[in-house]
Amino acid sequence: MTNLTTPIEIARPAIIEFGSGLISAAGRWARAKGLSRILVVSDAFNANRVNLLDLPGEVTVFGEVKPEPDLPNLEKVLALAEQVKPDLVIGFGGGSAMDLAKLVAVLPGSGQSFHEVVGPEKVKGRKIALFQVPTTSGTGSEGGTRSLVTDPATQNKAAVQSRFMLADIAIVDPDLTLTVPPAVTAATGVDAMAHCVEAFTSKKAHPLIDLYALEGIRLVGRFLKRAVVDGSDAEARAGLSLASMYGGFCLGPVNTTAGHAVAYPLGTRHHIPHGLACALIFPHTLAFNAPVMAEKTALVLEALGLPASSNERTVFDATYAFCADLGVEMKLSKLNVPESDLETMATEAHAIRRLLDNNPRDLSRDQILDMYKAAY
Repeated sequence: MTNLTTPIEIARPAIIEFGSGLISAAGRWARAKGLSRILVVSDAFNANRVNLLDLPGEVTVFGEVKPEPDLPNLEKVLALAEQVKPDLVIGFGGGSAMDLAKLVAVLPGSGQSFHEVVGPEKVKGRKIALFQVPTTSGTGSEGGTRSLVTDPATQNKAAVQSRFMLADIAIVDPDLTLTVPPAVTAATGVDAMAHCVEAFTSKKAHPLIDLYALEGIRLVGRFLKRAVVDGSDAEARAGLSLASMYGGFCLGPVNTTAGHAVAYPLGTRHHIPHGLACALIFPHTLAFNAPVMAEKTALVLEALGLPASSNERTVFDATYAFCADLGVEMKLSKLNVPESDLETMATEAHAIRRLLDNNPRDLSRDQILDMYKAAY
């Protein structure tokens, strides 16, 4: 485990605007910086409310971002960017839109292909501005330097990390999340919590990041149920937006561990939304790690408003009930995952070493398979 003397680098957007009613700040900043050829990267729903950004100049909208973006989705928006030649790219949506926006800001005209930048710090630079405006409370992508895209050839997520993909400005307006349905609110909220929990219990955990991680967990414990029950609860929505951003802060210098590795094949192979996959897997991996992370596991449960414990069974039962009580579907069999695919999923998850090597307890391929079977 790391300690106070372990070196760490923290990168944040130069400007973060946080609060209700700030959506039009995107246009204000664009005007202040003299930016007028703008490409908004969005999903279909948010593409219909781009006017809320109050943007100047020529605005082109790519409104076809998929929930789990793949290479063809990326290639389509890159082709549009080559035509538009924007001086500003805005990610407007959930993590998928913001992840693609990062790549659209750095790849066109760079001479680099997507495959050439996969990995840490391979992007050569960025010449155009990048704003991020989240409309969900899950990934925290607005504050981070990573982008994930599924490669259909391997059915795995390829990760690009670069300081050049850090937004110049992140505008977090919780009011944009008021329309998010209860099921999506629950799943994305648990995803934000999972970012915090996995960073908090990682081999690479650091006291500087623990601060964000533990507070993010507390915010989810306090506000997620409220937002699921009453989507118009502005305070709860703001609390989740902050939790999501804190979770994003955890991803750069520390990152996630087994929870996300085991969840990824559910999205890449069976197109289960990322937040839902993380929520379903969360109790299994937290309980698995509890024996070697007793003190921190107890703090996680306490932060969620649950009785503090590090007993594997107790941890599993408590966190399973926490997710199920939010209305999250906790059975793979109910999500159209064929039982015959569990073996392949376990093999693929076990190969995601960039995450599993951070896990505080070694997790074998057969143990991952056992988790899938228990979740079936």
